[in-house]
Amino acid sequence: MKIATVAQMREMDRTAIETYGISGPILMENAGEAAYYVMLGELEGVAGLDIVVVCGSGHNGGDGLVVARKLHSMAARVQIFCLGNPAKFDDTVRPFYEMVQRLGMPFILLPDDASLDMLAAALEEADAVVDAIFGTGLSREVGGRYARAIELINASPAPVFSIDIPSGIQGDTGQVMGVAVRADATITFGLPKPGNLIYPGFDYGGDLYVTHISFPPELYRKDDLHLAVSPFHPLPQRPGDAHKGSVGKVMFVAGAARYLGAPYFAAMGFLRAGGGLAYLATPETAAPFIAAKGNEIVFLPQTPTHAGSLALSNLDGLLDASQEMAMVCLGSGVSLEPETQALVQELARRVEKPLLIDGDGLTAIAGHPELIRERQHPTILTPHPGEMARLLGVSVREVQADRVTAALRGAQEWNATIVLKGAHTLIAHPDGRAYFNLSGNAGMATAGSGDVLTGIIAGMFAAFHFDFEAAVRMGAFIHGLAGDLAALELGEGLVAGDILARTPEAIQFYREEHLALAESYYGKITAL
Repeated sequence: MKIATVAQMREMDRTAIETYGISGPILMENAGEAAYYVMLGELEGVAGLDIVVVCGSGHNGGDGLVVARKLHSMAARVQIFCLGNPAKFDDTVRPFYEMVQRLGMPFILLPDDASLDMLAAALEEADAVVDAIFGTGLSREVGGRYARAIELINASPAPVFSIDIPSGIQGDTGQVMGVAVRADATITFGLPKPGNLIYPGFDYGGDLYVTHISFPPELYRKDDLHLAVSPFHPLPQRPGDAHKGSVGKVMFVAGAARYLGAPYFAAMGFLRAGGGLAYLATPETAAPFIAAKGNEIVFLPQTPTHAGSLALSNLDGLLDASQEMAMVCLGSGVSLEPETQALVQELARRVEKPLLIDGDGLTAIAGHPELIRERQHPTILTPHPGEMARLLGVSVREVQADRVTAALRGAQEWNATIVLKGAHTLIAHPDGRAYFNLSGNAGMATAGSGDVLTGIIAGMFAAFHFDFEAAVRMGAFIHGLAGDLAALELGEGLVAGDILARTPEAIQFYREEHLALAESYYGKITAL
């Protein structure tokens, strides 16, 4: 499914109205009707229920007025509370305001703090609440009585249904603008906005419903909509005549005296994802300790530095070995030793195979995009927010404030696929496309989890023979699914071994529950 920025959504509205003659009131009626039908299903009927609708004076408020009228028609007891000024309703909203006035529906203005007592009293008795205060275009922090109204909504025990996006969430970044509604369900229109899917916005939205509100398909499938939910791909069965050479050879340049887990998890992640041969180039002093646990790994012992990391003298041998591989994964736990960092830089520049750089490898190349920008083979960088900040030369706060922009900027500056790890991993490509991966959970924020991801991506590429882009997307999803399966059993106190152990299960579960997974992860589509 495509995702539209706030500006793209406004352009879709404009095109629908000016090109296709689908008027603003029709779009608003369809939006309100969709939200009404979601409520009808979630509440199993609305007759006799006390429902509070809280509106602003913009188009989001107009959608709320449509919902209120629809609920009223089904014998719900509806009270509308307006934080805005009806005199500011534009020509699209005004007819719906006049309808509720003629119907005699309670419409209570909240012009000051004292008037919020009426809203508080109504919320205490409410069976459901409709949040129609702000839309996706919010650009400043919420304050005053608007903030206090949102706090009252959040204190209500009734289920909350947000229109388009929870009020207080910024539509493009998912950031909380001071305070935001915590919804049980959100009904978004046209297409999801980034803020519907990025944390913390996603966490505030509850179940996400999408309706196209009568937009023609050519609008919501346009090629210039470069953001999307990561698509599902059929996962092929291993051929009956498969052998370890036919399902992939990948070399992992990883590990140091103090970092024995990272190389193990990366190499074993590849094998658990179906890979045939995992070659681990690691210091010879570290190899026996890793082999004690990962004896399925093929070791390429390397000369160590005095600190026990990979020496620069290994360069030519590693370049020779890489020629036999489908892919090279570079950087997991190699340490920050200057000599090893120099080795990583040379490998990044000279390896003539698809290359994935993670962990300490990202620190080595930070500030040197020229090392990989001109590479003739695909490159993947898998930073967490701190590593992304180093790659871009900005603060972590700036990365987290707008993850989509950070990932896209990184992909373009480095001419590489960026996998920005974190809640709802983002996968960005140099041509401006980006995909949201919706699997995974907070328990996966643990040491070694990212190394398992490295191995699974390599497995999708070398063992399943996905094209490069699909391999990255599928690797991120299977990794998150393995974490989700582990969390179902263990809760959020996960370690990397829990994710690694469940990777084969995640692959099989994906095959068996392909369509059900798509619905459970990617939300419900309500087409009216």
